[in-house]
Amino acid sequence: MDEKERVEEVSSWYLDGQLDFDKRLIGFRYRTLKPFFYGSTALELGPAEGQMTNYLINDFSKLTIVDAASKLLDLIPNHPNLIKINSLFENYEPQEKFDTIVLEHILEHIEYPVSLLNRVKDWLSPKGKILIGVPNANSFHRLVACKMGMLKDPCDLNERDLAQGHRRVYTTETFRNDLNKANLNIIYMGGCFFKPLSNGQIQSNWSEEMINGFYELGKDFQYNAADIYAVCSND
Repeated sequence: MDEKERVEEVSSWYLDGQLDFDKRLIGFRYRTLKPFFYGSTALELGPAEGQMTNYLINDFSKLTIVDAASKLLDLIPNHPNLIKINSLFENYEPQEKFDTIVLEHILEHIEYPVSLLNRVKDWLSPKGKILIGVPNANSFHRLVACKMGMLKDPCDLNERDLAQGHRRVYTTETFRNDLNKANLNIIYMGGCFFKPLSNGQIQSNWSEEMINGFYELGKDFQYNAADIYAVCSND
């Protein structure tokens, strides 16, 4: 199976396996990254079926999205300021620079993440920002899974990781290491959402007040949050 076929196969998870709470987490990640948006043009790599795109489209005068899964791109509504590109990231050759580039839950899917980062930084406009988010191996729900014997190590991939096509999960240290290898300037690192249980357990049992409370709590425990993120530049 080549990479394009792999992406198309894994894309079915976003249609059949994604929970409503998965989508809520994307909304929280958007709220976390929004203060770092820069300029009027943006590039989103890997929009899937467009949860993040639905937010970003309102923040930029021109938004370009790139995904290798054509059936997911087709589900994203057309907008006057939206450009859709069906391509592997490794084959994408933009003809312009972007003020903000968003890689939300992308690096864990990529075979060679540092190589992708090295390409992406060349697509950035002067003073532009790259916003990168990845799943956190040291999230409390993964640490609890280790105590329960469900994972041997926080970095191990569980069934849900594999269904989504994850090749890895990151710690703060391994995330920073990949960013440094790509010679990116790390402006800020943080985390989003304090998550002690699985998404399914939260969706089935938590109230709206609890969900919002644990989003706020994640700001106090960023390096054990569900996701870690970095704001980067070229200088």
